Amino acid sequence: MWRLYLCLLVALAASETDNYEPFLNSKKMYEYKYEGLVQVGQEMPDLAESALKLRCTFKIIGESPQTFVLQISNVDFEDFNGIPGKSVFSPSEKLTKRLSAEFSQPIVFELSKGQITDIRTAPGVSNSVVNIVRGILGFLQVTVKTTQSFYELVELGIHGVCQSSYTVEEDSNAKELIVTQMVDIKNCQQPAALYSGMAHAPEDKLSKQRGESVVSTVKHTYTVKSTADGGLITKASSQERQYFSPFNVKGGNSRMLALRNIQLLKVSDTADKIVTGQVQSRGNLMYKTEKDLKPIPVVMINLNDPAPKILDLIKRLAQANIYHVDSASSTDILDLIQLLRVATLENLEQLWKQVSGNDEHRRWFLDLVVEVTDERILKFLETRFKVGDITANEAGQALVVAFNHLSAEPVSVTLAQEFLTIPFSKSPTLLWNTVVLAYGSLLYRYCTYTDPCPVTVVQPLLDMAASSLSKNSEEDMVLALKALANAAHPSSIKTLLKFLPGYSAAAEKLPTRVQGAAVQAFRLLAHRDPHSVQDIVLNLFVQKTLPAEIRMQACMVLLETKPSIALISVITEVLLEEIDLQVASFSYSLLKGIAKSRTPDNQNLSTACNIAMKILTRKLGHLSYRYSKSMHFDWFHDDFLFGTSTDVYMLKNENLIPSKIMLKGKIHFIGRILQLLELGVHADGIKELFAGKIPQLTDFASIMKILTDWQNLPKNRPLLTAYVRLFGQEAFLMDVSGESIQSIIKSLSPSAGKESKVWEKIQAVQRGTSWHWTKPHLVYEARFIQPTCLGLPVEISKYYSIVNAFTMKAKAEINPPPKEHLVELLSSDISLQTEGFAGVTKDNFVFHGINTDLFQCGVELKSKIITDLPWAFDLKINVKEQKYEMNLTPKKTVTELFSVNSNVFAVLRNIEDPSLSKITPMMSETENSREGLPLARRILPTSRDEQTEDSAMKFRQCAEAKIYGTAICIEAEAERSHYLHEYPLYYFMGHTRFSCQLEPAKGAKPIEKIQIQVTAGSKHPPGVSEMMGLSRRVFKNTRDENTSSEEHNHSSSFPAYQVLDSSPEPLVAVKALGLSPPAKPLGYEGVAFYLPTAQRDDIEMIVSEVGEQANWKICANANVDKSHSSAKAHLKWGAECQTYDVSMRVSSACQPESKPSIYTKINWGALPSVFTMIGQRIQEYVPGISYIMGFYQKYENNPEHQAAVTVVALSPETFDIKVKIPERTIYKKAIPSPIDLVGFEAVNFTMPA
Repeated sequence: MWRLYLCLLVALAASETDNYEPFLNSKKMYEYKYEGLVQVGQEMPDLAESALKLRCTFKIIGESPQTFVLQISNVDFEDFNGIPGKSVFSPSEKLTKRLSAEFSQPIVFELSKGQITDIRTAPGVSNSVVNIVRGILGFLQVTVKTTQSFYELVELGIHGVCQSSYTVEEDSNAKELIVTQMVDIKNCQQPAALYSGMAHAPEDKLSKQRGESVVSTVKHTYTVKSTADGGLITKASSQERQYFSPFNVKGGNSRMLALRNIQLLKVSDTADKIVTGQVQSRGNLMYKTEKDLKPIPVVMINLNDPAPKILDLIKRLAQANIYHVDSASSTDILDLIQLLRVATLENLEQLWKQVSGNDEHRRWFLDLVVEVTDERILKFLETRFKVGDITANEAGQALVVAFNHLSAEPVSVTLAQEFLTIPFSKSPTLLWNTVVLAYGSLLYRYCTYTDPCPVTVVQPLLDMAASSLSKNSEEDMVLALKALANAAHPSSIKTLLKFLPGYSAAAEKLPTRVQGAAVQAFRLLAHRDPHSVQDIVLNLFVQKTLPAEIRMQACMVLLETKPSIALISVITEVLLEEIDLQVASFSYSLLKGIAKSRTPDNQNLSTACNIAMKILTRKLGHLSYRYSKSMHFDWFHDDFLFGTSTDVYMLKNENLIPSKIMLKGKIHFIGRILQLLELGVHADGIKELFAGKIPQLTDFASIMKILTDWQNLPKNRPLLTAYVRLFGQEAFLMDVSGESIQSIIKSLSPSAGKESKVWEKIQAVQRGTSWHWTKPHLVYEARFIQPTCLGLPVEISKYYSIVNAFTMKAKAEINPPPKEHLVELLSSDISLQTEGFAGVTKDNFVFHGINTDLFQCGVELKSKIITDLPWAFDLKINVKEQKYEMNLTPKKTVTELFSVNSNVFAVLRNIEDPSLSKITPMMSETENSREGLPLARRILPTSRDEQTEDSAMKFRQCAEAKIYGTAICIEAEAERSHYLHEYPLYYFMGHTRFSCQLEPAKGAKPIEKIQIQVTAGSKHPPGVSEMMGLSRRVFKNTRDENTSSEEHNHSSSFPAYQVLDSSPEPLVAVKALGLSPPAKPLGYEGVAFYLPTAQRDDIEMIVSEVGEQANWKICANANVDKSHSSAKAHLKWGAECQTYDVSMRVSSACQPESKPSIYTKINWGALPSVFTMIGQRIQEYVPGISYIMGFYQKYENNPEHQAAVTVVALSPETFDIKVKIPERTIYKKAIPSPIDLVGFEAVNFTMPA
């Protein structure tokens, strides 16, 4: 029996020692050592990176079986910025002190069944510190199963509710369990990660199959020791990596590495009970992001008392950008935005009172306060609308940005609805359009993150659509439908059907414009509910009784749903039986464009469309561009995960004028698709003008007669409607009516008098006027925030900001000044002096790293593009005598017209020392890590007279005009990593600079001014007779040869002297001179004159260098033979026009029983070497390009200095083409014509030999 008891005791002891279930004894105190490290960089030798290190000890003290107190002490915070192995961590004493103060406050957490259910802290503990606490406590939340060596769970952690995979290994000798946990943070039911600013760039799953731009891995390792109380975690380590690239991570990336190590120091009995005081709940272990995302990752400034700082910054920015765009301060607008985002509503109202009286300060404030992305900006703008202390123009600009940048929260949507009822919103039509469309855009973003999206938010737009339908108001119907299109709310489908023929009897009588707007409203819905949209638009497409325009738009939307191969087969069958060639042509071209697509989103659809092409090409492939067409162009690069696509739609009916033209462009990047811009014009009114009247394209008289009838159109019907879509959302809608055109014509009419607005402007210019305008704008802000195992957020952010500025001063003298009508200006001498500038600075930032309101650590790409165009000139005009003169003063200093600068930095900032930011270029500036610009050496000449051997990577090239004392120079410089050839990303890494600048020409005499004189009319300027004589001598032999040739081929002769002896009529004479008194002017003068005869018209042009020893000239002659429908041009240049020459002849012919044709021949003699080089380069690419374009080619011994092109019209819709160049003939048959070829049969000309 005692043996049995002994066995039971041993078994009991064994079961107790093998208890690995993690457990904290509330009567004990556990003391641990903690170290957290985060590094951000390229993980490559000799490249700079940034890092942070946090060390501390912490105690866990039981307060009750499920309540524990966390005490953190011995805090040490260090940072690193530099090259690993060459730089060291340095202590951050101020930040250590601040963190110690917050960590010393009471922290309490609830632990139940191995799950941390609640964390409570004192009220003063910041959200950033609470998240760090989550990172510390995360080691306690582990699920241990001793019965399985591998298991998977969905459990809550700092990254959210995510999928975890566990492996368990037991060390029986040490009585320890080694638990490894892999967290799949891409597979979370409730992710803690946050996206911002990407609602208009939906994910493309097919693109992600080709590569990822962000890849993350998380691994936790625990050592669990069995004790009498249960499993005791003695060691815990975590390793998290995030790889990011703006392209494909396989081609190089920025790496974030987070390491966490926790080690048990001792376990002791609990001493006295801890007094925690007042604490408040801060949530469970899942990372919490601050609602307003305060810290902009590239900005670290003190945010206390923001109002005075905002006012000071506005004043400084306004002053700095008056006379030019101050590129040095352009990034300060992000500082201003950061301050505005922490200002209270009371602050904003007070600031408005301070800035509204100054035009400059007012404009800067209104342009940037809209970046306050919560309900404060709505309440601020609502007050402005109700008080009426902003103009309609200011209101429209502010509201469209505010609504589109607003955080899409329920409270924001509710407040935004109020703008639909404010009377001020409806005052001007353009403002009302903006309000309604912007509200629809806000709903789109709101519904992107809210599922299901409540119908109450879209109800105002549904009511607006129903009301407009009952009133039969075309403008209101179109506006409501476009707003519903922006919102893309699934509940709007029933309302949209009321506007579609075939679904509603009342819709049959609606204007085509309204029906089309209803069809277009399904475009965004096609992505949210593709099957419902497919059923609707397919039904419209197959109804042959509907207007062609409606069916074409239905086909367009149908393809946006990415239909299956079965649906493409249906479309194909419909087109095989289609009798409307407009519908057939447009639909066929849509399928054809997608068939050639290479972007991932069309991967499957392009396969289906290729099959359709094989079926349809024989029937529809010959249709020309006189029918409706769609053109699609795209490209995509897998290594960069980047591409672009462009679509052009031209919809026609039976009329010459297209009823609708649309152009849209998309960008494919990081697995997303962003519809960047779409422009559209509806020519409904003009289409009505041409109803039943279809003149030939060349019948200009008939076309102009039809256009003059525009005043007879109904006044409520616009001639044109223009719209603009930004990021897939219609933001601008404007009707151009006949009344507005009539008003413009009346204001510009010569008979206009003092009532004209133009008269007011002329009077103002005579007094002297100036105008200044600036527009700062945050174009793009996209952020992806993901927690790390340390509780620190790793962020990927992209910011794109612009500062535009324009300044002009002008003063005019008019002698005699107009007294009654504008026509009097035609008899006056006008002198105008003006100076000013137009400029824009674009700043782009990409950040990857840790970003909190306390510190920032990461990698930052900064690029700046500057365009600056200053001017200063005076202008003299005499319209009666047709004399015009402009005088420009050359710049005596270097003026940079355009520049691009970019670099990548390892950055480190903290709020305790915001002015002591550490910013280190990622590449050390050593010659071993530099590569030049290899393309520059191939594309541009290799003159490097200003370079040294040590800076061979620098490129500089100037084009000098010493006559004018001016030179245009381009400079390029690049430093690249020595990993350039291994990873595509490194083509963009390192310092890059490119600039184009205007500067004084070296070695040239100082030029006082550059004078340009233009004289038109019959009066001969001095020197014209001599230039005519030169032209006659140069071209006399050429004409005699041509005349002799023609006399052999035609019965009627045409002697050369008939032209040479005719009296020329100068068209225009131009002089461009550099003046530097007392020296004689230098420069160029040119004259063009017209020599008409009964049989042919000649135009001649001579350009001559002005100077005592100058003999360089250009002589050009062009003539049109009226009797034989041929045209010739001859160009000679060099010394007395004798060095180089090129000639061209174009003729058309149509012999009986032959096809109409056009023949072009180019001959050349001696040419400059650069022309020869370019020609040789082009000839190298001809075989490949011709093959891609479907041309055939064969080798032939064609004339060496000649190229000939023959185009033969086979039918009104197709033509053949043959191109002969030295050693090669290229040809292609039955090419669809872009224009209507009808009318060639009426011409009967002889084909030239």
